[in-house]
Amino acid sequence: MSEEKAQVITVGEKVAPFELETFDPAACKFGKFSLADALKKGRWTVLVFYPADFTFVCPTELADLAAHHCELEKLGAEVLSVSTDTKFTHMGWQGQERLLKEVKFPMAADARGRLAQALGAYDYKSGLAYRGTFVINPDGVLAGAEVNLNNVGRDMAELVRKLRAFAHTYANPAEVCPAKWKPGEKTLKPSEKLVGKVGEQLQ
Repeated sequence: MSEEKAQVITVGEKVAPFELETFDPAACKFGKFSLADALKKGRWTVLVFYPADFTFVCPTELADLAAHHCELEKLGAEVLSVSTDTKFTHMGWQGQERLLKEVKFPMAADARGRLAQALGAYDYKSGLAYRGTFVINPDGVLAGAEVNLNNVGRDMAELVRKLRAFAHTYANPAEVCPAKWKPGEKTLKPSEKLVGKVGEQLQ
């Protein structure tokens, strides 16, 4: 019999409140992340799912995330890496893998894969998460979702760029950000006057 699949939350929908057990490398302590608490603080939530601890591409991604962690925090984000491992395995892996020495963000445990399933980032054949990146805005709405197969790592600089754009359009809802937009560059204000004239507007 095939396992029944969870209903997937899509971009633009609200994410139901959830809690995850965590290992906090900065404090070397176990803890808990609550989406409800993050929303009360007006924070963005960035979830970076990966397949498993003690694997191969995963530590390179988390090291890259660590290198951009401060930038994401300055944008008002709570940043978590998430896998279906336990908080104890997270602690053991972070303490052993050299690439994870600079990891300061909480490493969350989705041990039964329920959150990964709800976000469409769960591989039912292996019981592991895909490489999924999710951005939840301060209203609890899923603003961004990206899910990749597990054989290719991500570039976290693009995650920072996208969060900057999400934050800008959240604060300026009448504007939209064109491809490769960075702070200080032109945005667009959709209207009938702009139809067919985007190139002229961006000059």
